[in-house]
Parts: sequence; structure tokens; C-alpha cells
Amino acid sequence: MTPLHAVIASQCQMRVLSKCVAGALVLALVHAGVVWAQVPPRPTLAYSPTRAPHAMVASADETASRVGLEILRRGGNAVDAAVAVGLALAVTWPRAGNLGGGGFMLIRKADGLTVAIDYRETAPATATRQMYLERDGTVTPDASLVGYRAVAVPGTVAGLALALRKYGTLKWQEVVEPARRLAAEGIRVGYPLAFSLRQEGKDLLRFSESRRILLHGGKFHEEGDRLRQPELAQTLRRLKENGPRDFYEGETAQLIARAMKDNGGLITPDDLKNYRAVERKPLVGSYRGYQIITFPPPSSGGAVLLELFNILESYDLEKMGQASSEKYHLLIETMRRAFVDRVQFFGDPDFADVPVAGLTSKAYASELAKTIDLTHATRSAELKPGRPNDFEGRQTTNFSVVDRWGNAVANTYTLNGAYGGGVILPGAGFLLNNEMDDFTSKPGEPNQFGLIQGEANAIAARKRPVSSMAPTLVLKDGNLQLVIGTSGGPTIITQILQVVVNLVDHGMSIRRAVEAPRIHHQWFPDVVDYEPYGLAQDVMAALVAKGHQLRINPNVPYLGDVEAIAIEPGTGIRLGSSDPRNANARTLGY
Repeated sequence: MTPLHAVIASQCQMRVLSKCVAGALVLALVHAGVVWAQVPPRPTLAYSPTRAPHAMVASADETASRVGLEILRRGGNAVDAAVAVGLALAVTWPRAGNLGGGGFMLIRKADGLTVAIDYRETAPATATRQMYLERDGTVTPDASLVGYRAVAVPGTVAGLALALRKYGTLKWQEVVEPARRLAAEGIRVGYPLAFSLRQEGKDLLRFSESRRILLHGGKFHEEGDRLRQPELAQTLRRLKENGPRDFYEGETAQLIARAMKDNGGLITPDDLKNYRAVERKPLVGSYRGYQIITFPPPSSGGAVLLELFNILESYDLEKMGQASSEKYHLLIETMRRAFVDRVQFFGDPDFADVPVAGLTSKAYASELAKTIDLTHATRSAELKPGRPNDFEGRQTTNFSVVDRWGNAVANTYTLNGAYGGGVILPGAGFLLNNEMDDFTSKPGEPNQFGLIQGEANAIAARKRPVSSMAPTLVLKDGNLQLVIGTSGGPTIITQILQVVVNLVDHGMSIRRAVEAPRIHHQWFPDVVDYEPYGLAQDVMAALVAKGHQLRINPNVPYLGDVEAIAIEPGTGIRLGSSDPRNANARTLGY
């Protein structure tokens, strides 16, 4: 029995045994002189996953998960449920759920057919590579982040519609209605949404429509308030009655184009009319006998993830131990090397030659592994991109769905920043993205996530910006084992890496694997982000001695919001885990 099979099959027993083992372990460590860090207040850890025999939905919001679950109960398949969840999150989780953004959907049908639907936003036709630069060559502050000039052509409606038309079973009207009803009747504002609006919604204050709707006229919604969004309900009604092309050629398109013209934005009626979601071939790799299926460019997430797995295969992580300084040092050095390649090589494959085969080659990874010193940190300034051609041959949300037939969907979509660029479209009620910041405003200059961008990702008309989103599936012997994705900008890649390593190398249950502390390194800035109380003091001391600089990022202290579903071997039971880092997230099944 493989490690992941064994872990998933024994989760109930592990929950019982952990109480006995934990007590003895604590006593042993105390006598050994180990100092324990105080654990901060956080949602209660529950190492037994959500269990369901037939179907399951995991998303960032409980109400949206319930929408998906009802679709599944009514006989809809995983794609039907995913589309309904995506539309519902535009109402219930406005910091990332959207109509005005874009993303990636990875679909695997029960018969093995797998497809990647790319509905990433595109640059308007009049966009230019220097549009955010001053005359002296400096980047104009906030120009690619806030307001109408930061908006790329949205793809979410087109992408969800394409997925439903080709791979769903229900009618468009049926999957739109739950979201329309939620917007019209209103939702209860929970603590996570109220907190997020206060902490991350500062750009909403700049725009009257955003301030009126989401900030309650500037007073901020309190926990327990009812948030009604009548303009968004009207937009969803139009989409329901007139079909998804209303967003690109109908009344909704006219509202977008008029607002852009009146406020200095670049999107025109032709940009909207010409937008298309596209199907791409998923990337396929492996890690210690497991098949990894993930998203291709324009996402960097999938290829970088496979590169990371390939490098790690040269080492025995199980022997190193799950929380050892040796293991964390190796992870950091592996991340550092993969992210320098991300900067150099990734762009829209329709505009740039991305050496995916080389980057995901086992031989290339073996060469990179040889450059890692297991006793000292590499200085990022001294590290250069590799030669993958020689081997040729944050504010996002994810939801995962598995239906009773075994069809699976992992979908990650985004507005880019929290609440996008702060603009709610007047008369339409939905937020617009600030996705233009994911392009290279100036080579060598970091974006809002601190990522340095390369020439391959320079702004060009109708081009799709590079992303880190990485909806991913894990299989063993052709059988689905895991559906996973997360939010978090560039940390998306390293989060998924660590969850899978926890499962495969360290024998964790799905719930433990998701809840375990995470780290992140992205080449520059040359610093290791770790979560509060996530590393033991002796581990931190050992990493610093090796030359690493550690920090807790004050803006994002906890890394991501993983939404994962595993399949129990033998029984087929769905085992779900929504990340406790998001108190609003829920996994529901039947």
C-alpha cells in the first residue's frame, strides 16, 4: 500500500490514536529540553476530514458550497456544481469571487478525459508595454493596481459558460439562478467578510459605487448585517435570461464600455466582443509514483510545481522529518531555484516561447539539484536562471468538486488584488479586476506580490498575463486521489507543493496536511516567509545559521486557503478539508 493510500485509509484510526501518542510525545520532548512555542488563537483543528460517500464541494465560503451541494443533489455533475459555485462566490466572497476577473478550470471526467479551460483576462487592444511608466522610466504608483486603467478584459463568465456548455449537464439558467437569488435576497455578513472589508477594502473607499454597496456608505458592514446587492442581482438576471454573451455583447457589455470611456479605462466594445476562453492541454508529471495533473501556461503555477517536485525527488524527505531544519532548508533552496526560472521564462504561450518540456524535465531538475548545498543557503543575487531549453523534448480563491460519478473539478479564479482594483461597475454591481499588474510594468521591478517580472511577460495587446494559479489533480495507478487548489498569489505554488509532500512523504492525513504550517520563498525578495508559531525555535536558529533570513509577513501572516478533496481507496469515500486559515471556508458533501 502506498503512503497516500495508507494515510487516507487510516484517518479515523489516526484520530483516536493521536490522543495517546501525543501525551507520551509531549512528556518525552519536555524531558529532552525542547522549548514549545505558544500556539495563537485560531480555528479549532480537526484532524478527521469531512466524509461523504457520494459527492463533495470545498470552497472558501459555506453559502457557496451549499449552492454547489444542492446542484449535485439535484443530479448535476461536478462541472455544473463548479459553475454554480463560481457564480455564487461573486455574491458571497467579493474579495476574490467574481464576474469581473478570470481564472483556470481543470476538469477530469470519470472516463479519464482531462481538459484545462483558460479564462484568464486579456490586455485591451490599446494596451502598450510602457503604459504604466513615467517619462523618466519609473513606474507610476498604483496605476496598474487601482481604478479603471488597471482592468484587463474579464474572462470568468466566458470560461464558466464554456465549461458548462461542453462538459456540464444542466442549463445555464439553472446554475445562474442560485447566485441571482443570493444577490437579490441578501447574505448575512459574517466575521471574515466584515474583517476583510475593513482590512483589505481601502481602495473601495475611492469609488462611490464601491463605497455605497460594499462599505455601507463608508460605515463598514458589521458582523450580522445583511448585504443586499440589487445591481448585481440585475446583472445575473440579464445573464440568466439573455445568456452569457450578454456580458460581452449585450447590456452588461454596454455598461462596461461606457464606464471605461468615462473613467479613462482602455476596454472597448470590440475588446469584450472578441474575448474568448480557450481549452488547453493540461501538464502531466509525476512525484514518487503519483501522477500530477496541473495547469499549463499562461499559468506558471503548474510548470513550476512540477519543477519543484522533480528537484525534491533527488532527496529522502521522509528520512529528514516533516518539521526538521534539514527539510525546510531543502524546500527553500528548491523554491529559490524554481522561482528564478519563473521570472525568466514564463509568458502567454501565444506570444512567448515557454520551454515547458525543459522546465518540467526530470533531467533538468537533476542538474538543478546538484547545485543545492545542504549546509548553506544560496544568495538569491548570485543565482541565475537555468538552461531548460537544453532539456526540451493573493487574492484569489479556489473551489474543488467531486461528483458521485467520479468527475472532478479544481477551479482557481481571481480579481488579482483583494476586491480587484476597488471598482464596482456602476449599474452592474460587480467588482472589476486589477489584473494588468500581473504583467511586467517594467522588467526587474516587483509587482504587488513582490514578484520580479521578465520580458516574456511584458504588456501587449490581447495578451494574457502570467499567473501562479495551479488547480491540480493527483492520481495513483490511474485512480483519482486528490483534487486541490488554493489562493495566495505566488504562494499558491509552494502551498500545493507542501500539502502533497505532507501526504506522500510524511504520511499525514488530508486534514493534517492542509493545516500544517507552511513556508514560502520566491527568489526575490531573498527572505523566507513563515507562519506565526509555524517553526520551532531550534529550527529557526538552524536555518539562520545556514544563512536564511526569516520573517512573518505582517500583511499576510498566514499562507493561503487550500480547498482539497481526497478519495479513500477501496470505499471511494470523499474526504474533504477546507483550510482553517479561512474561518468561512467549508467542505460539504452527501
